[in-house]
Amino acid sequence: MRRHTLRIVSAIAMAAAATSAALVATGSGSANPAPAPPTDTRGPGGLNLDTTTIPQLQTAMNAHRLTSAALTTFYLDRIRRLNPELHAVITTNPAALTEAAASDRSRRNGHLRSPLEGIPVLLKDNVDTRDAEATTAGSLALAQARPASDAFLVTKLRTAGAVILGKANLSEWANFRSTQSSSGWSGVGGQTNNPYVLDRNPCGSSSGSGAGVAADLATVAIGTETDGSIVCPSGANGDVGIKPTLGLISRSGVVPISAEQDTAGPIARSATDAAVTLGVLTGVDPSDPATKASAGHSYSNYAQFLRPGSLRGRRIGIWASCCSGVSNETDSILARTITQLHQLGATTVMVNLPDQATIGANETTALDVEFKHDINAYLSTLGGRHPANLAGLIAFDRAHARQEMPYFRQETFLAAQATSGNLSDPAYKKARATATGLAQKSINQTMAANHLDAIAAPTNSPAWTTDLTNGDHFTLASSSPAAVAGYPDVTVPMGYASGLPVGLSFFASRWQEPKLIGLAYAFEQGTHVRHAPRFLASTP
Repeated sequence: MRRHTLRIVSAIAMAAAATSAALVATGSGSANPAPAPPTDTRGPGGLNLDTTTIPQLQTAMNAHRLTSAALTTFYLDRIRRLNPELHAVITTNPAALTEAAASDRSRRNGHLRSPLEGIPVLLKDNVDTRDAEATTAGSLALAQARPASDAFLVTKLRTAGAVILGKANLSEWANFRSTQSSSGWSGVGGQTNNPYVLDRNPCGSSSGSGAGVAADLATVAIGTETDGSIVCPSGANGDVGIKPTLGLISRSGVVPISAEQDTAGPIARSATDAAVTLGVLTGVDPSDPATKASAGHSYSNYAQFLRPGSLRGRRIGIWASCCSGVSNETDSILARTITQLHQLGATTVMVNLPDQATIGANETTALDVEFKHDINAYLSTLGGRHPANLAGLIAFDRAHARQEMPYFRQETFLAAQATSGNLSDPAYKKARATATGLAQKSINQTMAANHLDAIAAPTNSPAWTTDLTNGDHFTLASSSPAAVAGYPDVTVPMGYASGLPVGLSFFASRWQEPKLIGLAYAFEQGTHVRHAPRFLASTP
């Protein structure tokens, strides 16, 4: 396994030293290799933390069998032992144990703020925090930047009593820097590895969030998605991921790609934990106009929709044409899944979603313009020392190519910089309207014509062997229709091929999270597909 040593010039080294107390060793240059990662996930109180849900953790804490401090200590120790192999976590929060102790005091005083009281949460490292942890988007260019405040979703988590455990690794700049990138690699965190098979890729830009949760480095994590970056790492790492409707969760304080498609969302080992976390994250944020539309459509308690019989009587469209014929393993798993859906009471209908090539071409055109506009606006809000705009980021990468571009370049950055970045440009507006309009039409009309409750498709194929030289080897993905439309998409474990997880995505029209969560939960409880990762070195 290739290691990454961060050899940085003195100015960057000084910035890194400022957060050295929080920096998690990546194993780079380690004289003593980390011990073999244990598969034993028994934690304090004898609980198997791989299978214990958040409501069960709350019951244990209320019964004094467990404390938030003990739970947080367990995860911090596990990060120290396993992260040198996984590279899933960039930093741990120096105040995590203090936050956990405060939560325990609050519990003893009878003040439980939410279902996430005392629950340790990892944040993708493009989510702003006001404390000692830097928010880098995986790039050394932001090593000395300092957000003015917490992201709105972090404020929601803190108010709920959650413990901010640390920052998860990610594909640098949420995988919007190069056309030949390796998912899960960043200049700050190195290459994230898949805990099921360590030489396989974790997929998607929320790679550390997906791999970290799967490896029991936290109870739950927050990821972000523009197109596939919550659902793909969830699918590839055997997790449940919720990519919500655009505007259900605020993006204020999240490093952007596009305000037309970006959203944050929970990644967890169970539908229960994902649903519980989603309820804490919702809310109208005056700083994010998109959230205004969520009023009347959001819930603080999505756990109420966790009904094991939710598939009975439902009509599910199977979008197999997106993905069939490219992965025999995935085709076989999907065929078995269709049988399982029937056994759980659903009717399935084979469907096709039209105009995907046109949607994809216009999405790319629109995202380039939006990224230049949105990243320049975000950088203008940051304190500390950092490049002022996208042109400055490009110049930084060139000046520090040894650290930032040892494997792949910045073709996507250059394409975005070549645009006007003007959201009033007629050509841009046409591309965005075409992409979003056709994506919404393809879902809405397909569902209406077939009287569907949801559309289902494979989330991913079995993870490819990580290739830092040639980049990712995607064979299939089903994320784009919901991502471009701004519609919800929930993925749940569907099966395994050679020990590698494959997910099943359920998506539908706007604000349909309650229905999709119910479908995912019913499938999860009716099949019990997921098992804990085995940390295999490789597989044929």
